[in-house]
Amino acid sequence: MQHAVPPQPANRARLHIRFTRSLFGQVLIALALGTLLGLAFPEFAAKLKPLGDGFIKLIKMLIGPVVFCVVVGGICGAGELKKVGRVGIKAVVYFEIVTTLALALGIVLAYVFQPGVGMNVNPGSLDASAMAAYVESADKVKSAGTVDFLMKLIPNTIMGAFTSGDVLQVLLVSVLFGCALSVVGEPARPVVRLIDAFSSALFKMMGFIIKLAPLGVLGAVAFTVGKYGIGSLKQLGFLVILFYGAVAVFVFGVLGVVMRLCGFSVLKLIRYLRAELLVVLGTASSDSVLPQVMKKLEFMGIRKSVVGLVIPTGYSFNLDAFSIYLTLAAVFIAQATNTPLALGDLLGILAVALVTSKGAHGIPGSAIVILAATLSAHPAIPAIGLVLVLSVDWFIGIARAVGNLIGNCVATVVVAAWERDIDRDRAHAVLNGTVPAGELDEGLPALPEAPGEVPVPAPLPGTAPGR
Repeated sequence: MQHAVPPQPANRARLHIRFTRSLFGQVLIALALGTLLGLAFPEFAAKLKPLGDGFIKLIKMLIGPVVFCVVVGGICGAGELKKVGRVGIKAVVYFEIVTTLALALGIVLAYVFQPGVGMNVNPGSLDASAMAAYVESADKVKSAGTVDFLMKLIPNTIMGAFTSGDVLQVLLVSVLFGCALSVVGEPARPVVRLIDAFSSALFKMMGFIIKLAPLGVLGAVAFTVGKYGIGSLKQLGFLVILFYGAVAVFVFGVLGVVMRLCGFSVLKLIRYLRAELLVVLGTASSDSVLPQVMKKLEFMGIRKSVVGLVIPTGYSFNLDAFSIYLTLAAVFIAQATNTPLALGDLLGILAVALVTSKGAHGIPGSAIVILAATLSAHPAIPAIGLVLVLSVDWFIGIARAVGNLIGNCVATVVVAAWERDIDRDRAHAVLNGTVPAGELDEGLPALPEAPGEVPVPAPLPGTAPGR
């Protein structure tokens, strides 16, 4: 009878070093240390919030330029402008279908589990002052029609698109500039080369910043546990538990089926993005990993033009977990305040949320603001009921950010498969771990398209790369 050979000390030491040097391992350690600091020194831990905020600001600093370079480079390499338009249309169609499913799931779960029934809250007894900071922003979202929304997409100046922090404005400038370079053709070659070089420098900067992710996660988690206490993580109420369950059902159920139809596994995709998801889990912000996620999806074998168009657009148009939250919280407030809702009311909430959810990204306190705008458009539900969910918004925000990120990554895979712009062999190799992606977590350049090959230079404007 053979016995399993225990790992040798040298092998264990190598595994330990490999774990502690990986971004995944460092973020996991930071999560544990942040929790311990919050428990042992709550007052000190609460003061570490600037570490998380500073890390997110560093990443946001790069989002505009990175989106510009990726989109422009992708359009120039796409070969034909019709293809760019086709990708955009397919992405929007997918976004609307999936967002509607997410909104409907929130309503269904709220009615099946009834988290607010029995609370019997009198709206007149709630403190309206807690909502004062969100009312003005909610009114602006509510009053903004389709024309206002479209006008907001147009920046006052080209540089203003990069200083406003609005990803959609950057995307508009990037698409127009990329299309212009593609039409100009050969004379634009120096500009394309300059953008490629600038893109390489930006991703190198991102490699430097991403090394600070464990520090950012440490600060964010320590602040959360120090301020709210570890006990609060267990006693946030049925609404929080139900929302986490809803996100899990949507990710592994709905998105899992969508990925399976495309020939891939959502579990393997989550495992591939585990380091980024841990950063989001600690910071409660999907913005904190946007550039890194774009790079990983390209490394996986998805064409740059698809990644550059779908991911930035999805950050405003494909907020799956956020959509679940909108309808779930709206029905919860109605139940808690004993507000009766007919089928027509539910359909009205779904229709309004389908529009208001598009304005979520880039608004401070966006979840509460957009929920307030949704309720304001449906006066039957007392908007003051938002005070009930305000205290737990941070914890709900963690699942929102993780669910939104997974949803956008799945959307990119789906559109790429729809357009046949994904190297399936390479994607399976990366997701199965045959082609290691550890270099990306270390902030190093992506590997060549296949072992032993050299990186292929970006195609010239107006030319189609060989497939």
